[in-house]
Amino acid sequence: MRQELLREVTNTGDILQQLLTSFDDEQLNKVPFEGSWTAAQVASHICKAGDCGILYGEAVPTDRQPDEKIPAVKSLFLNFDIKMKSPDMIVPEEGYMPKEAVLEDIAAAWHKLTTAANTVNLTEECTDFEVPGFGPFTRLEWIQFINIHTQRHIHQLQRIYDTVVKA
Repeated sequence: MRQELLREVTNTGDILQQLLTSFDDEQLNKVPFEGSWTAAQVASHICKAGDCGILYGEAVPTDRQPDEKIPAVKSLFLNFDIKMKSPDMIVPEEGYMPKEAVLEDIAAAWHKLTTAANTVNLTEECTDFEVPGFGPFTRLEWIQFINIHTQRHIHQLQRIYDTVVKA
């Protein structure tokens, strides 16, 4: 279970880094279309949403399968036909963000995530916070939530890239 999780998380992080690297500073900070974040803002949002603090907070043993909620998370977050609104606490800040800083922040966030995926007890349920509609997640589900949420935004970043770089 842990090796598969690490493989998936590493793969997502690699794709994210490669995609963000393909933007230059100006493209990273260009609004691609009305109502959209810049690529830099998407990266900032990924970092905020991927804060691993929850993984080190209060947790209790669970009596269910530790991966039970992952299919529901995938079903919702990998449905690109629905638009979601970000909770205020993870909305990115406005303004210019240098590419170097964006890449450093993503690398640091992903290092924290892979460290957690490699070390925490994956079967315990986190009690400090719940994603509305899902109830409490196990640490495995939280790590996969962060990973799947990032995959959703990789799809968004690809659309932004196609608009600001290829156009």
